[in-house]
Order: sequence, then C-alpha cells, then structure tokens
Amino acid sequence: QVQLVESGGGLVQPGGSLRLSCAASGFRFSMYAMSWYRQAPGKERELVAAITANSEARNYGDSVKGRFTISRDNAKNTVSLQMNSLNAEDTAVYYCKARSVYGSAIYWGQGTQVTVSS
Repeated sequence: QVQLVESGGGLVQPGGSLRLSCAASGFRFSMYAMSWYRQAPGKERELVAAITANSEARNYGDSVKGRFTISRDNAKNTVSLQMNSLNAEDTAVYYCKARSVYGSAIYWGQGTQVTVSS
C-alpha cells in the first residue's frame, strides 16, 4: 500500500522556521522524484520545491527561493522541507508528491497545515 505521510506542520510566528517531513512507503522511493506543493485557501495548488530521484537537481518556486530547502534521504525513504523566514503568505496546506522517473505513477500525501501568524 502506497503511503506518503507528511508531518511537522503547525503554527509559527512570522520570521520563524519549520521543518516538514514526508515519510514514504509502499513503492521504490529511490526511483521517484519528490516535490512539495502547497495550497492556500482560495488559491490553486502551487509547486514549492522539487528534487530529483538522486538529489542531483533541485528547483524552487520563486516565492520561496533562498528561504526553503528541499532534501531527501533515500535510505530512510524521506523527503524534507526546511522553511526559514516564514511569512503570512506561506500559510497553506503543504503536500508531498512522488512522481515515478520511469512511468506515469504519481502519489500524493494527505497534507499538513502550516500557519504563519503572530
């Protein structure tokens, strides 16, 4: 059974930091590119950060460049998102996504809420 389970969300003050984690199971994690998306109320889901299967390449949404860092550990089947200098515009539900590098398989996690507020 494929599972992507996000954790680490919560309430944080502006300027603060959070680290999200996504634990994967049920598929060959090292053969999947991983990414984080977010969706704020009334807005479309947007790409936050992505990392290739072998961690050779990363890319970030313009609004998070220089503040967020994506990383993965293929030995532990996890992908993380370190978020620094958070502001109110970062408030959203954050989703973990896996995409097969060979086929069309795509999996999504259930999401974790991040709220930035004083």
